[in-house]
Amino acid sequence: MRIAIVGLVIALAFGGYFLLPTPSDPEIPTYQLLQSSGPPEFETVQDPREFSFPRDHGPHLDYRTEWWYYTGNLVAQGGERFGYQLTIFRRGLTPGGTRRESDFATNQIYFGHLALTNVDEGEHVALERFERGSAGLAGASGDPFAVFLGDWSIQSLDETGTQVRLRASDVGFGLDLTLAATKPIVAHGEQGYSIKGGAEGNASYYLSFTNMQTQGSLQIGDRIFEVSGKSWFDHEWGTSALGAQATGWDWFGLQLDDGRELMLFHIRKGDDDGDEQISGGTLVAPNGDARWMTADEFEISPITTWTSELTGTTYPSGWEITIPAEGLELIVEPHVKDQEMRLNLEYWEGAVRVSGSVEGQGYVELTGYSGSMRGLY
Repeated sequence: MRIAIVGLVIALAFGGYFLLPTPSDPEIPTYQLLQSSGPPEFETVQDPREFSFPRDHGPHLDYRTEWWYYTGNLVAQGGERFGYQLTIFRRGLTPGGTRRESDFATNQIYFGHLALTNVDEGEHVALERFERGSAGLAGASGDPFAVFLGDWSIQSLDETGTQVRLRASDVGFGLDLTLAATKPIVAHGEQGYSIKGGAEGNASYYLSFTNMQTQGSLQIGDRIFEVSGKSWFDHEWGTSALGAQATGWDWFGLQLDDGRELMLFHIRKGDDDGDEQISGGTLVAPNGDARWMTADEFEISPITTWTSELTGTTYPSGWEITIPAEGLELIVEPHVKDQEMRLNLEYWEGAVRVSGSVEGQGYVELTGYSGSMRGLY
């Protein structure tokens, strides 16, 4: 379960006047575009649906928010271990494509996060960038599947979108990776219909390739590492906001050594009564069969915490996960405690190891610990 880190702060951070329609534009007034709840013309996710690929790997412009999320654990030829994250987000200001003829006109914002974790050195670096979805600066397509943000790119290598090349770099670090899915795409929830809250339409469409064989290279400083390993791909889109009482979420994407993958999410709420806390998960079998799990089928218990010296934020930093019906008793721990994403919005996203009844690896995302996410999604 991914919920894009977007909202009013994105429009403001990207910079003002050229993102929004001009006063003479016949589209929705500026003040409506900046409302975190989104203009009512955007479609909302109401029911399960059928998907068609590669088209549904691409953008869905009638929905306000969308993201393409890649994470993975990699090992270099010399044994060095790394984690990586490459995410490109899309934020619609109005539904559908732009109705203006100028090459510079757009109603789409694209932004991205790039991060590398050097496990053996205990180092984590991250950065972000923003672009308007026009004039060749950023964009996405479904057939062929491609997403780009400046020179950061996700490019399909086949007709189905099951093999992709990721390229992204900045001063001092970067990646060039080829990924190939080893299992069918997973549609989380009810045929991809993933409920995020109790209000009508508070849901998203959520798809994943949970096991992608990966090879390529990483750049750190003046060193190039030839690497291989496994990646996880999330694609999610929707319009609605978090519930009124929601403060943030914890997400787990774990690849177990017995050939299974496990996705779990928990949307947290504050102390005041009102909204029900939402949790769910998917267990993917070695043959690719996926089973949706409700909150009463598993338990996630934090076992320790870590406090950032730079932001003062305290995060969980180790968890016990139990799924009695599956005989799973897992301990999940960060490879590096400080994998905080100190960007426009602070959150923690990092590579983790799994031990217990079965070993493995994966990624964890933690939001809302440095301040509530209410109104930002």
